Amino acid sequence: MTRRWTEDDVPDQSGRNAVVTGASGGLGLETARVLAARGATVVLACRDLGKAEHAAAQIQAAAAQADLRIVQLDLASLASVREATSEILATCSRLDLLINNAGVMAVPYQTTTDGFESTFAINHLGHFALTGLVLGRMLSTPGSRIVTVSSIGHRPGIMRFDDLQGERQYQPWPAYYQSKLANLLFTYDLQSRLEAAGAATIALAAHPGNARTELWRSTPGHTQALYNPRLRLLTFWFAQSAAIGALGTLRAATDPQARGGEYYGPPGRLQFTGYPAQVASSARSRDAAAQQRLWQVSEELTGVSYGSLAVT
Repeated sequence: MTRRWTEDDVPDQSGRNAVVTGASGGLGLETARVLAARGATVVLACRDLGKAEHAAAQIQAAAAQADLRIVQLDLASLASVREATSEILATCSRLDLLINNAGVMAVPYQTTTDGFESTFAINHLGHFALTGLVLGRMLSTPGSRIVTVSSIGHRPGIMRFDDLQGERQYQPWPAYYQSKLANLLFTYDLQSRLEAAGAATIALAAHPGNARTELWRSTPGHTQALYNPRLRLLTFWFAQSAAIGALGTLRAATDPQARGGEYYGPPGRLQFTGYPAQVASSARSRDAAAQQRLWQVSEELTGVSYGSLAVT
């Protein structure tokens, strides 16, 4: 039987800087907590500063020595992404880990200040821009890693390149599935480009299985009930805590044996629950043509170019 990989397996992170988006709750908070407890300086990149301060207090209550910084980041605004990047680069002389964790799920149709559909903008475009803007600092940091959090929801995902913004037809769940597929297409193409450029920085992805987080707040009441911690004795086979769900991200970010282009999360046929292992993703996520098309569209929409990274 394969040994479980737990937070006790996260190696010492002293001297390392990590940025975690969406660190004010759920998976992001658990990821930031463990990294800080292992000695990393952790930047909590969050939209709501009040929630970020509360999260920082929670982390420090458990680990008084935690070295935390808070940066306001609204992934729905490219201006905010650029402002946050400037602050991160001004305070981090090295950048070891970028955890692209923040996201929304199954929300009603709305557009961002930049005119993008919000699910695609927050879950993919904002992180694409953020990664590109901090990449130079990461390339100069030995052993740096970019980890993007996807979902088992990527499997039914389809990239509707003729209607990425859902202007002609919008459905909350398909929009979410598309954005999570985009996370993997981005990760795999980024890794290919990093390899082609001879960079030491690597890109990986992770998924949390079915984790009990605030993401479910926008779903119908009966669905929310399934993820209520009070029902965990009945739904343990179906859903798991945010702390366990975050382990896939932590393994991708810190396991010395992890390699670029790998994908970590609960294993098994459904991948709903369990401790993280390297897992497979859908055939659509491995479509090189779709990867390159998404990259081109993302650069055009965000205005962020990755410069010297070669086209695969």
